Amino acid sequence: MQYSSLDAFLNDGKSALAKGPIALILLEDEVEVGSTIRHHLEAGFKSVITFGLFDIARPDDLPDNVHHVDFDMSRPDALTTVVNQVIAQAQGQWLFYGYNAEYIFFPFCEHRTIGEMLSFHTEERRDAVLTYVVDLYAGDLDAHPNAVSLDNAYLDKSGYYALARTDKNKNFAERQLDFFGGLRWRFEEHIPVPRRRIDRISIFRAKPGLELRPDHTFSVPEYNTYACPWHNSITAALCSFRTARALKRNPKSAAEIKTFRWHNSASFEWHSQQLLDLGLIEPGQWF
Repeated sequence: MQYSSLDAFLNDGKSALAKGPIALILLEDEVEVGSTIRHHLEAGFKSVITFGLFDIARPDDLPDNVHHVDFDMSRPDALTTVVNQVIAQAQGQWLFYGYNAEYIFFPFCEHRTIGEMLSFHTEERRDAVLTYVVDLYAGDLDAHPNAVSLDNAYLDKSGYYALARTDKNKNFAERQLDFFGGLRWRFEEHIPVPRRRIDRISIFRAKPGLELRPDHTFSVPEYNTYACPWHNSITAALCSFRTARALKRNPKSAAEIKTFRWHNSASFEWHSQQLLDLGLIEPGQWF
């Protein structure tokens, strides 16, 4: 189903938001649109809703639970507009948001669905899942000048760290950290300071008054925590080509970067066990 605007979707597409978990895929261009949609369908999302201009090509053979909304993702407030308006219409549902060429991985996702993971997470009295944006990049930029290659993808196996998060009064935020690493750390001279963090609460339950803020945090402080007060919680990874693509689109950084590979690069295996072994996702109490 296609909708001519965000308002049209919110008015006429309520059935797509009736049962979760629901994936919101924000299309910035045509890169890996089909693989992104199919990855999230295979993960077990009940509906996948894409937001982007109508002229962005999508596969013709998509199932009925994939919907498209005509929306300009180049708007400065595009992310918060889409997510917050969907939150208001999808109260109580689990939502995920990500961009094209970003792929969600959670513990044991090869044989357990996103719904099974969130059922356990709900029993743990958690309403949000901390996800780390793990940068992917093509191993050969001559062969893949846009830095995207599913068959030749690499990630950083080390170089990740966290700093204590403080509020506007310089008080430490309880169970909140700012996470860094990947390409945003190694090439930080090309990344604006507000965009260097790699933590994102990309899976969460919609509830009244909840709002996503431009820095990928939520208006409810508990949503921004990495664990509950009594033990570790499940975390997930959003394996993403987005930063690599941006660095190769920007003329200055593109001219300076000949390869993203370094001594701590590893071939990405497209499997949650690799992310578990690297400590990039956490099963918490879920086994």
